[in-house]
Amino acid sequence: MGAAKANNNRDTYKATAVTLIVFGILYLVDKLVHFSNIGLPWVMNKDNFLLYTAVIFLIFKRDKSVGLVLIGLWLILNFGLITALLGTMSAYLLPVALLVLGIILYWLATR
Repeated sequence: MGAAKANNNRDTYKATAVTLIVFGILYLVDKLVHFSNIGLPWVMNKDNFLLYTAVIFLIFKRDKSVGLVLIGLWLILNFGLITALLGTMSAYLLPVALLVLGIILYWLATR
């Protein structure tokens, strides 16, 4: 059990290091090129940094729970964007999808 915890810490450190490197690169490129000047203002949107972190943690950690929680938080924080992208379907589709996902996660956690 100790080796598994050490490996989990190593995965966390690696994912955190890659996240910091990516953020540093993004800030540096933004200072040099200015994403907003080339039509990509969304790249430096503070909400998207949570999404970048989630993707990096999903890639570099064996335990995917942190990445999934971060993606869930991003979805909740960007609920308006998601509903705008889905259009009129979102009035029913997104709440039903959230309910189904919650039920599945609860069922997996209790079995």
